[in-house]
Amino acid sequence: MRILCVIPVRGGSKGIPGKNARRVAGKPLLAWTVEQALAARPEMNVLVSTDDEQLAAIARAAGADVPWLRPAHLAEDTTATEPVIEHAIAEYTAASRRPDAVMLLQATSPLRLPGTLDRAIAQFQTSGVDSMVGVVPQAPFLWQHGPGDDDQPRAHFTVDARPRRQELGRTQMFYRETGSLYITKTEIYETLHNRLGGKIGLFEMDEREGVDIDTMLDLSIADHQLTNLHTDAATAGSSESATTTDKDPAQ
Repeated sequence: MRILCVIPVRGGSKGIPGKNARRVAGKPLLAWTVEQALAARPEMNVLVSTDDEQLAAIARAAGADVPWLRPAHLAEDTTATEPVIEHAIAEYTAASRRPDAVMLLQATSPLRLPGTLDRAIAQFQTSGVDSMVGVVPQAPFLWQHGPGDDDQPRAHFTVDARPRRQELGRTQMFYRETGSLYITKTEIYETLHNRLGGKIGLFEMDEREGVDIDTMLDLSIADHQLTNLHTDAATAGSSESATTTDKDPAQ
């Protein structure tokens, strides 16, 4: 299965100016997602779709393809993601490289553990779904305002028989989209113009991977988490190397 990875980024971020180019845990935010995609499947085309020269340069330096700058009409504040993906599909199809599926990664959700993307692709290929969304589990202790005039709030659980979190079964849990990843067959985009459609699968991610950067607090959390992940990986590598070195050569 030929999978095209598309990472859409715009230069004009309203909430945090220059967000995708900001340094997070030692490198531009965009670079984290590019490097994670390339590490997952080195043979996979990783495309960054952007309207911004600075972001294009960051993407190329990280190893991504940036064969064009996105047209202005696909880089407006109100532009949805789906037309951007469809533009990428059309360009690759015109170059005789039509993908069977697209893996959409959002740079603003940079927390992905080693192996996550490879595992997601494997699940998509073997599960028989048409589209898949990355999610993190969430207990059903959720409330919402009611539709009536009295605005009586409603719970998503039985208030007089409140379940214990540790006893919640799989079907009792809620799952929140991380915004981090979506994998979708190309024909779903072409027929439904949506990243999700047909038979939909959930790809469960680690709770740490649920950060979506919209605020400066989110940015700080991502910086802290990515720094810790990098430190933990380096420590694990050093420990493994030391263990190998200390082994009796005869073993």
